[in-house]
Amino acid sequence: MNRTLSLALSTTAMAATVLPGVSVAATPDTLDWGTCPEEIAAPRLECATLGVPLDHRDPGGRQIDIEISRLASEKPAQRRGVLLTNPGGPGIPGTANPADLATGGLPQEVLDSYDVIGFDPRGVGRSTQVTCELTAEQQDRDNFPPYAHTAVDVEREAEYARTVAEQCADSPTAWLLPHTTTANTARDMDRIRAALGEPKLSYLGHSYGTYLGAVYTTMFPQRSDRIVLDSNLGPGGYDVTAMRSFAPGLEKRFPDFAAFAAARPDYGLGNTPEQVTAKYFELAERLEVEPVQGIDRTRFHGITFSYLYADVLLPLLAATWQALDTDQPLPAGLPGPADLENALAGRLHVICNDSRWPGTVEEYQENVAADRAAYPMLGGVSANIGPCAFWPEERVEPPGRIGDRGPSNVLMVQSERDPGTPLAGARELRKAFGKRATMITVDGGEHGVYPFSRNTCANDPVTAYLTTGERPSQDLACAAEPGE
Repeated sequence: MNRTLSLALSTTAMAATVLPGVSVAATPDTLDWGTCPEEIAAPRLECATLGVPLDHRDPGGRQIDIEISRLASEKPAQRRGVLLTNPGGPGIPGTANPADLATGGLPQEVLDSYDVIGFDPRGVGRSTQVTCELTAEQQDRDNFPPYAHTAVDVEREAEYARTVAEQCADSPTAWLLPHTTTANTARDMDRIRAALGEPKLSYLGHSYGTYLGAVYTTMFPQRSDRIVLDSNLGPGGYDVTAMRSFAPGLEKRFPDFAAFAAARPDYGLGNTPEQVTAKYFELAERLEVEPVQGIDRTRFHGITFSYLYADVLLPLLAATWQALDTDQPLPAGLPGPADLENALAGRLHVICNDSRWPGTVEEYQENVAADRAAYPMLGGVSANIGPCAFWPEERVEPPGRIGDRGPSNVLMVQSERDPGTPLAGARELRKAFGKRATMITVDGGEHGVYPFSRNTCANDPVTAYLTTGERPSQDLACAAEPGE
């Protein structure tokens, strides 16, 4: 299990009213490359710090730091530029990503063709951080709200959500809050490009990183080279639609796990997919009444949802269920972010700033009722209210959307049963890009295809595009392959 994927587990056309880009000097900044911090140190990985404007409308004003990393090509004759990367999130640092991709299977010909670049987005990691001063108890709740069985449950959660929103708005980093957006991170990316002395940048983004890449190539179409987006959010990014899509996403992915567990009776979760599904509801209800080893219903939903992201995690999910069912020691889980408070705060800043969320408790109550009936496994969670409902009204700029103006240089990759970024959202993004994009879909349920899967039908065209510029001439559907 690679570190990039495990961290990704821890959320009108823009071309018509495009958010303004930034004009930057042609002369590259001086980057002082040195050894990376111990927690992300890897062979040949270098790190540097770049100053960027807090407010890109005021380039000479207050500056913040962006931490960047580089895994340089060892074949200068083959090097064609830089490949900027983002592992997802929002709220996840990305400076370890180049090394993680290299160990996770990024082909050697890609590593030879590019300096692979990572960065911690503004507000996150070793870049200038945001905080909401979340308590240990608040951090323990992680990203999912409790399952709302009734309208009263939504009303009760609204009090908690309002408290968190107020903490973010009143924190010591409140001066960063209005400027911590995907659009500004895209502008930071263009500053990275300029600092590296590159006329264009290529890009590989996963999960939330697909929206970040889509925004960048919409804002800076002529500075975009080869853009690869894997496990795609819809054109609205991580908005209320994306949050609610977790419920249908889980229900489309869950049969893969149910079949896996049913075929392995030693787990004791059921001998048929139907029995495994019944066990899900049984465990959720039991843990809501009496948590086991600190795992309540809310954490059970989060663990189940996260572990469905990769086929390699299905044995861990089954073993975790078995331990909860029998009150035996839990298996070691996936590592969480090194700084959970910052990860959670960074996520909230971006998703709440990027789009307008419903602002009345009544609308969430209606959404919960609808999604709980349609998608009972998770609908009462993903439609529930969160801090974005009470986020400060002031916005530096209006939300944007992805458009179809620019070069035809986007290649999308998407699993058909991806729980975190379901196929429906990817299709909407594909539609928004129009002739700019082609899309490869894969008969599978993993969140993250390239380069992690072994599906050569999907992986080989991506490698060819990054190294030769040859992109599929039309959308491509890949069947599951033996051994995946």
